Amino acid sequence: MNKALIVIDIQNDITKNYKEIIDNINSAIDWAVAHEIPVVYIRHENLSQGTRTFKPNTRGSELACDLKIVSDCIF
Repeated sequence: MNKALIVIDIQNDITKNYKEIIDNINSAIDWAVAHEIPVVYIRHENLSQGTRTFKPNTRGSELACDLKIVSDCIF
């Protein structure tokens, strides 16, 4: 069976209250690394005209700075 840990949308524009859970997310990432399970990060980008959030190439679309990044698998 193939496994992966998928971390979704822990970005600056969506993480209003993420500080409450970031330690748990990073612990899950550490666990996955220790068990040789790949970690994949999914970033939301909003391409709609006039959008105010998740605009590509903006700070809001970047992964949160205190999120542990352990792979180049960022989509």
